[in-house]
Order: sequence, then structure tokens, then C-alpha cells
Amino acid sequence: MNKIVPRFAIAFFVVGLLIMPVFGLSGGPSALNQDEELTVKYGCNCHNNGASSPRVIVMITGVPIMYELSETYNLTVTVADSLTLSGGEGNVKAGFLLSSDAVGIFSWDENQDIRQAEDRPDDISHSKTDSDGIWNFRWTAPSENIGQVNFWLAGNSVDGGGIPDEYDYWNLVSFSISEPGSITTTESDSTLQTRTISVGDYDSLFVLEVTEEQLEQERQDELSHKLFKQGNFFFWTSLVALIVGGVFQREILERRYDEGPEYLARELAIPQAIRRSIGSILTFVMAYRWAINDSVIQFPPPSIVGPDAEVTDLTVFIIGSFFFISAWFAYGVYRTILAANSEPKVKDIL
Repeated sequence: MNKIVPRFAIAFFVVGLLIMPVFGLSGGPSALNQDEELTVKYGCNCHNNGASSPRVIVMITGVPIMYELSETYNLTVTVADSLTLSGGEGNVKAGFLLSSDAVGIFSWDENQDIRQAEDRPDDISHSKTDSDGIWNFRWTAPSENIGQVNFWLAGNSVDGGGIPDEYDYWNLVSFSISEPGSITTTESDSTLQTRTISVGDYDSLFVLEVTEEQLEQERQDELSHKLFKQGNFFFWTSLVALIVGGVFQREILERRYDEGPEYLARELAIPQAIRRSIGSILTFVMAYRWAINDSVIQFPPPSIVGPDAEVTDLTVFIIGSFFFISAWFAYGVYRTILAANSEPKVKDIL
């Protein structure tokens, strides 16, 4: 029994490190981005190498210029890839995050894919990525005059590949609703009607003429890049799964037949354990620092080939590899400890 506990502990530790990046990239928008800033105000910098993109159309309709106390307004958020809207082959899945800084109340019908935002229950977000990028909901104004109400809206358009890469785009828009009585007119009440607020690259929709050949070339280029990235992702994921499966199989068989690694003298085991421990700590710290600092690792380096040259983003691959190497070093420490505690055989004594 004493041997089983540490073996299971190290096994779960290895698996936990391997799936850590997956958990970090799933589950919809979080309250804070990788820079520990509010996602709704500063953007989801895990997409598109941390940069916003005018390619994403983020729109909200039904917004009043001035709110009335306790009045309920019907709002619609639309998020879309401008290339798709203009008839091209762009992204077709979208999400959003909306905040009023806890002023007023958001509500929606059950058939809408909307939820309370993660860690900010007064904000709302999509509950799953939507194919049409349209969400309908209501905002009820506060029951007393608290002054101007400010809103922040973040939207992202993704390719559905399951990886936050440079083919996922996001954009931000902020607006405000004036306090009651702040706007008056004797000519018309048109200034008190609702409005549409949006941000995005409208040139690609209404100005630029894109030929069918250009659209097809863009579609083929995007498809080839997507296949390359996803092919690499699934290859390395399968390889890691095979390695981890082999480790589990060996651990199970050794436990079943009461076997273990060959005996290793302590004067050899201690230096080996120290080296592997140092390797595990160093690689883990490097991977963790790259992850939290939103570092971008590209090859060949733009500083060498120039800003206009085509480079490959290896950030996710390098970080994942270093986490795996750290776990492998840690597993080596565990095996060294087992070897040092093994019973020496006759050949080991001689």
C-alpha cells in the first residue's frame, strides 16, 4: 500500500502538468486575461497573439441615448468576422462579454446561449460559441438616478479549431447611456430613440471589391495553415498520450508483479535525483514564466529575417514541451527514489 500512494501521486502530477495548457484555453471568456486585467475592458489576449483586430465586427443595437428609471430595454449583440459577412470564407463561430460595472440588471430568455460571466455575476457572456453570433437580452435601468452608465463589450470570432491562435480575432467597443433628464429637445424626440453602436473593418464590407479568385485564394491559404497547425497539434498530443500510456502500463505491471527499477546505490542516486530535480524546476519555471508573461516565440526570429518575412508561432508548442520535460524530470526523480529504496541483489553487492 505504501508503494501505491506515491506512484499514483506522481502519475496524477504528470497528467496534471500535461493538461494544464488545455484547461487554460477552454471554458469561454474568463474575468481576467493573461495580464490579470479585465477581459471585457482590455481584451482576450490569448487570441491573435494578444492584439485586437478590426476584422471582427462587434455591434450592439437597441441602446438608448438616455435611460429612464427602472425602464427595460431590449438589446442585441452581434459579433462576426467581416470577411464572412462580405461573402468570403472566414470564421463562423463567435462569443461576447458585456459589462455595465454592476449597474442595472441583465436578463434573457432560456433559449439564448447566455450566462452570468465567470467570476463577475453582474456581467454576461455567451455560454457557448454561437454560429450566427447574435444574442438577444434585456437591460433594466437602475431605479434611481446614479448618473451616466458606462458599458464595455468584447467580442471574438474564432475558427473553431479548439486552439487560441492567430486565426482567432477579437475587438472591443465601449459606450455610455446618459442619466435621466440630461437630454431634452423641443423639436423632436428622435434624440431619445435607441441607437446602434459598433466597431470593426467596414471597408471590407462596403468599400473594397474582392474578386472570387481572391476569396478562393484566401480560403485555400487559411485552410492549409489550419490543417498544418491542427495536424501538428494532434500529432504531438497523440505522442504525449502514448508516452503517458506507456508509463502507466509499466507502473501497473510493476505493482502487479511486485517489481521495480534496479537497485541504485545512494552515492549515485542522490546526485542523479538532484540533477533531475534541478532540471524539473528550471523547465517548469521557464514554461510558467512564458505562459503568464504572454510571451511570443517565433521562428525564424523577426529580428533576423525582418518584419515582413513569414514566421511560425511556436509559443504554445515550446511552452507545452517545457511543461512535459519538467514532468518527465519529476518522474525521473520518482524513479530514482524507487531505485535507491530497492532491495540490492547479489550482483549489486558483488
